[in-house]
Amino acid sequence: MLMTATGASAKRALACAVDIAFPPVCGGCGVLIASPGGVCAQCWTTLRLIERPYCEVLGLPFSRDIGKGILSAQAIAEPPVFDRLRSVALHEGVARTLVHKLKYLDRTDLAHSMGRWMLRASDGTVDACDVIIPVPLHRARLISRKFNQSAELARAMAKAANKPYLADVLIRTKRTSQQVGLGKAARQDNVRGAFRVRENALPQLFGKRVVLVDDVYTTGATVSAATRVLKRAGVADVTVLTFARALAAPI
Repeated sequence: MLMTATGASAKRALACAVDIAFPPVCGGCGVLIASPGGVCAQCWTTLRLIERPYCEVLGLPFSRDIGKGILSAQAIAEPPVFDRLRSVALHEGVARTLVHKLKYLDRTDLAHSMGRWMLRASDGTVDACDVIIPVPLHRARLISRKFNQSAELARAMAKAANKPYLADVLIRTKRTSQQVGLGKAARQDNVRGAFRVRENALPQLFGKRVVLVDDVYTTGATVSAATRVLKRAGVADVTVLTFARALAAPI
């Protein structure tokens, strides 16, 4: 008992020392805040969380509550290949800043708190899933960037939710152009045939419920291409979960 108490005291002392040496700051603007992994009050005002009411399939936020289980016109007219989509916030304000810092400024430390927000936004799909898979980068881009931001988010979520994390079952075989600035059709052409599943991974995927993780959802071209490959491999259900999504306004 004494050893346990001593160990706990040492752990608290170490945590205090870390807080003094590296005080918690806002992930958006960098000002000091009370606890790590959050954002300041000013940045919080720019965060447009996607919460109910929303389309059960595409997660599109509705401007008013029009009933349980309602689908958006887009989901009815163009049903996605994945089973559902969930995101934390619209891709603007501090949400855009966090994605940018994680992706381009090597702020992998942000993945922990961003991943926890994604768990909250998952609408229970992470609890119900069998495995968590990130959208992969092509090997050449991974070498130049040094890490995959989607993998960082997926790893953080899997650890927090105690779910299996499969980092390399899905492979990006085609070095695609950057999607930024491309229209919907061009994005679809860009990622066509870009993914495959490892042959030895098929038993790990067949009949499973998968959460497919990416940082931002724009037109859905990338996650749709990845989902098609997963479904052909026998995956039973795919939830796409992103931190942010591009959307002009609630529908």
